[in-house]
Amino acid sequence: MEQYIIKGGRPLRGEVSISGYKNAALGIIAAAIMTDETVKIENVPDISDIEILLNVLEELGAKVDRIGKHTIRINASRINTTKADSDNVRKIRGSYYLVGALLGKYNKAQIALPGGCNIGSRPIDRHIKGFDALGSEVKIEHGLICAKAEKLIGASIYFDESSVGATINVMLAASMAEGQTTLENAAKEPHVVDVANFLNSMGANIKGAGTDVIRIKGVSKLHGSEYSIIPDQIEAGTFMFAAAASMGDVLIKNVIPKHLEAFTAKLLEVGVNVEEYDDAVRVIAGNRPGSAHVKTLAYPGFLTDMQPLMTTLLSLSNGTSIVTESIFENRFKFVDELTKMGASIKVVESNTAIITGVERLTGAIVSASDLRGGAALVMAGIMAEGYTIVENVEFIERGYEDFENKMQKLGAAMAKVDSNDLKAIKKFKLKVS
Repeated sequence: MEQYIIKGGRPLRGEVSISGYKNAALGIIAAAIMTDETVKIENVPDISDIEILLNVLEELGAKVDRIGKHTIRINASRINTTKADSDNVRKIRGSYYLVGALLGKYNKAQIALPGGCNIGSRPIDRHIKGFDALGSEVKIEHGLICAKAEKLIGASIYFDESSVGATINVMLAASMAEGQTTLENAAKEPHVVDVANFLNSMGANIKGAGTDVIRIKGVSKLHGSEYSIIPDQIEAGTFMFAAAASMGDVLIKNVIPKHLEAFTAKLLEVGVNVEEYDDAVRVIAGNRPGSAHVKTLAYPGFLTDMQPLMTTLLSLSNGTSIVTESIFENRFKFVDELTKMGASIKVVESNTAIITGVERLTGAIVSASDLRGGAALVMAGIMAEGYTIVENVEFIERGYEDFENKMQKLGAAMAKVDSNDLKAIKKFKLKVS
C-alpha cells in the first residue's frame, strides 16, 4: 500500500496551477454519451475517479480516446447496452449520472448503486423523484437503479432540498425530454453551470443554470462538441488553505476567483492576506490564524468539501473556533486522526466541532478515510513538527492530480512511498534531515 511521508515545518512558497474540476468532469463525461457524434473534452483532470468512469463508458460500448494527459475524445455511437453493473460503477459516486444520460438518450437505464466516500447519508430519492416526474418508472432492484419510460415528457419539478447530484442528473434526462422542464430550488454550484454549458454546446436548450430555477426545453437530438472544463474550486481552496496553514506565500493559478469567494472571506477573517487577479489568487500568511465560526452551506456558502481543511487550519488558531457541518453527518471522521497530532477538537452531536487552537501539531501515523479528510491530514502533516505518515492515499488521489508533486514544487518535504519499502522511507528521511 502506498502512503505519503511528510516532514513538516516548511512554509509553502511559489506557484501552483489548478487542474480541471473533478465534479464537473464526471457530469460532463456522462453527458458526452448522449450524442452519437464525437465529443472532445479538454482540461480533464488526470485522477482515478475520471479513469474509472471512462472505463465504464468503454464497458457500455463507447469509444474513448485518451489523446493527451488532459484531453479525451468520446464517441458513443456504438453503445450496445444501457446496463452498467461492474465493480467500476460501484467505486465512484459520479457513476449515477449515467442514469440521467442513458434515460435521456435511450429512455432506459440500469446502473449499479454508486460508491464514493463514506461521509454520511447520500440518498438518491431526489434523483428518483425527478425521473418519476419526467414520466419514468424507477425501481431499485438487485442493487441497481432501474429506470424506464415510454417517453420522457417535460415537467415542473421542485427539489425539497437543493442537490447538486439530482439537479445535474435530472437536467441530463430533461435535455432530451419532450416539452419544457422547470427545476426549482435547483443547485447553483459552478459545476452545475459547467454541465449545463456543455449540454448547450451540444445543442441542448438550458437556461438559468447558476440560479435556483433552471428551464430546459427538450431537444430530439444532440450533436458533437469541443469543450474545456472549468478549474477545480476545491483543489484551489485546498492550496489556499495549505498556504495559510504553513504560513507561506503561494500564487494559485488557473482559477476563477468568483468561485473562491467563500474561502477567501474566511481566510481574510482569520487574518490571512488574499490578493485576487483575473485568473489567480495569492495567499500570504505570516502568523497563526485567528479563530472563526464556520457553517457549511450549499454554494455560494462555505462548501462542505472545504470543511476538513478549515477545521485543520483552525486547529492552530489563536482562540476557540466552532465549525458546524450542515451537509454530511460523517464529515468529522478525520478529527480522530487529527487529535493524534495534538489537535484539541471536540465533536458535539456529530455535526459541530469545538476547536481550541494549539501552538503546534506533531507528526504521527494517520489514515485517510475519505477524499477531503485525507487532504486535510496531508495539510496537517505540512503544518506539524517532525514526520507524518498518511495512509490510504488512494482516497486522496480520487480527487487530486499529482498532489505530492504539486506540494513538492511549493517546497513541501513530501513523498509517496510503498509502506513496505523501508529503504525509500529511510532515503526520504536522510534527504530532508
